[in-house]
Amino acid sequence: MHTAYTACKRAPGRLARHQALNELVARAFVSAGIPVTKEPNGLSRSDGKRPDGLSLIPWQEGKPLCRDVTVVCPLANSYLQSATASAGAVAELATTRKVAKYSTLKDQYIFQPIAVESLGPMNWEARKFLADLGRKI
Repeated sequence: MHTAYTACKRAPGRLARHQALNELVARAFVSAGIPVTKEPNGLSRSDGKRPDGLSLIPWQEGKPLCRDVTVVCPLANSYLQSATASAGAVAELATTRKVAKYSTLKDQYIFQPIAVESLGPMNWEARKFLADLGRKI
């Protein structure tokens, strides 16, 4: 295995893809007339990390939407077994992990993970969410 793929954090372009996708989603909210803030204060996890964005008005059920983008590399050693199961399996695994990390927000916010594999596939929930956001535009 190529050493560049021994861990997702070393995958070429991962951070740039994350930033580009995060910016694209923020712009889509603005295009839909939904004000958002990036990396909202007061929503940090116990490790100090914050979600990527928050809608400033309710999204559904009277709750604002809190979102977090992650880009994962399915070629990382830690993901190879999942990656061979099916296209998008690593994105789904990353989604499960994100939901667990932000589980404390579920009472006050709708949490939307957006997990994309560096080779293309996206988690199912994110595809549905982005389609809903696209309809609002």
